Amino acid sequence: MYRGSFALLLVCLGLGVGEVRAMGGPEPLWAYGYLAPPLPSDKPLSQTPNPSTRKLRPTESAYEQTRLRRVEGSSAAYSKVDIRDGGRVADWFPGDHPTMSRVLLRGPAKLGATSWGCAYCHLPTGKGRPENAPVVGQSVAYFLRQLQDFRNDARTSADPRKPNTPIMAGLAKAMTDAEMQEAAMYFASMKWTPWTRVIETDLVPKTRIQGNLFLTTEKARTEPIAGRIIEVPEDEEQSEDLRNPRSGFIAYVPVGSISRGEKLVTTGGTSIVDGKVVQGKTLACASCHGPDLMGLLDVPGIAGRSPSYLVRQLYDLQTGTRKGSSSALMQPVVANLTSDDMVAIAAYVTSRAAPAP
Repeated sequence: MYRGSFALLLVCLGLGVGEVRAMGGPEPLWAYGYLAPPLPSDKPLSQTPNPSTRKLRPTESAYEQTRLRRVEGSSAAYSKVDIRDGGRVADWFPGDHPTMSRVLLRGPAKLGATSWGCAYCHLPTGKGRPENAPVVGQSVAYFLRQLQDFRNDARTSADPRKPNTPIMAGLAKAMTDAEMQEAAMYFASMKWTPWTRVIETDLVPKTRIQGNLFLTTEKARTEPIAGRIIEVPEDEEQSEDLRNPRSGFIAYVPVGSISRGEKLVTTGGTSIVDGKVVQGKTLACASCHGPDLMGLLDVPGIAGRSPSYLVRQLYDLQTGTRKGSSSALMQPVVANLTSDDMVAIAAYVTSRAAPAP
């Protein structure tokens, strides 16, 4: 009933499914963690995760890889070898979340040694990182639909180089229905809490990209933001070396983008000119995602989520590479959005659940 009402709303507003063509703008490379566009020869990577290995890396000191590390407030101790093992998820704060089942800790049983636990990429708290999805607090129905879309190759990336999209497809194909249900119920049982601090700025720190994630190379802000969103860890060591699920992220966004995004998000860009209503280029997000943007029925929550992730999803929907069962309803909503619109929408939406300064 809800999806039918949404489709009717689109038609009434002149945004009927299939009636609006996508803007077809350039790929927001920064959202995918790249600096240069993909080449025609670039193809999606394997859907099989790399086997979880505990072998020492020859490029790093054996002592540094094996000595036990600790984080403030945790009684646990892990080495770098432990922390980067996707098949044995390091859990710094067991009290922060429900008990994790095997699929959360080790991944689909079918994959054996090549499996990665759900909580490795998405973290035991489900908040994820800019290069993947923030899944905590989403409804069971929405979560299961996404896994089915991955399983059916209906959710792919506009950038074929993005590695975790095909890996998710491979994991979903290996999961049993029971494992999917376990993961969905686990992440749905926790509420979303602030994770990303939004800062408007004209300048950002210089960065490097590692694993599709921006990392700062200096503290000073000296580089023009140039219409991008640059999302970096609050503390690189805590986030990267230790995978501390209590250490969040900073999102640098262009000056003025939050207020511009507020208009698009709350009104769809609709305005009144000479006493007449001029229809905006999209719909108010609250129409479907709820008045607080925290989700409604089987529509996902978006408030406070990673802006890099949000822009990727908008662009994937606009280009048609995300084509799951519910994507057809979103495609006309995003069809007329420019890259600047997507940046503004993501900046505002992420700021809605920002921690107090």
